[in-house]
Amino acid sequence: MTEHTLVPAQESLLASRFRGFYPVVVDVETGGFNAKTDALLEIAAVLIEVDEHGKLYRGESIHAHVEPFKGANIEAAALAFTGIDVHHPFRFAVDEKNALTQIFGPVRQAQKKHGCQRAVLVGHNAWFDLAFLNAAIERTGIKRSPFHPFTSFDTATLSGLAYGQTVLARACRAADVPFDSKEAHSAVYDAEQTAELFCQIVNHWQGLGGWPPASSSEENGEPADSDEQTREENDE
Repeated sequence: MTEHTLVPAQESLLASRFRGFYPVVVDVETGGFNAKTDALLEIAAVLIEVDEHGKLYRGESIHAHVEPFKGANIEAAALAFTGIDVHHPFRFAVDEKNALTQIFGPVRQAQKKHGCQRAVLVGHNAWFDLAFLNAAIERTGIKRSPFHPFTSFDTATLSGLAYGQTVLARACRAADVPFDSKEAHSAVYDAEQTAELFCQIVNHWQGLGGWPPASSSEENGEPADSDEQTREENDE
């Protein structure tokens, strides 16, 4: 395992690397494809760290098994695909609000530690994970999420560019990231391997000279986003 030296918060390179966004890899397992009607059954988040050379690496993992919300649809095909038994006595599922609280706390702490303005969801086909996350936030009435509501980093797109592969398992293998198909479709495992893939792509791009210095506006502390900017972007 590669050893990394963690950069102190005030010197963190993550804030300038992604325009003040803090990347958090998220994976969800669900009862179907419709974020509004289908159950959120499992959610995992992996924090990203940076060493003194600006290299990203996988940090802490947080996850929760989630109780289906009242009236949620659960497709039998989805359960067969994920292998989730919603009635398993040792599943120890919590309601959506508790699950999100468990995720959001460490995300906010890491975001603050790295001097970032907002968390951005990183996912493989990130639109899917972000849709279920946003739907759960809306159902639970959580007023302030650390995550940007519509910006995301998609590793399916990034790995298509970097390796010519868009399927997670194939992209990981192309990037020399171990992937065990028997462990797949667990939110924790998929999130952790996606995090490894994301770090590999970003680090490789940096090695090719593709990480330019921060612009003067960013060096002067221009924020990545604000509530006013978010509203303006939503209106476009």
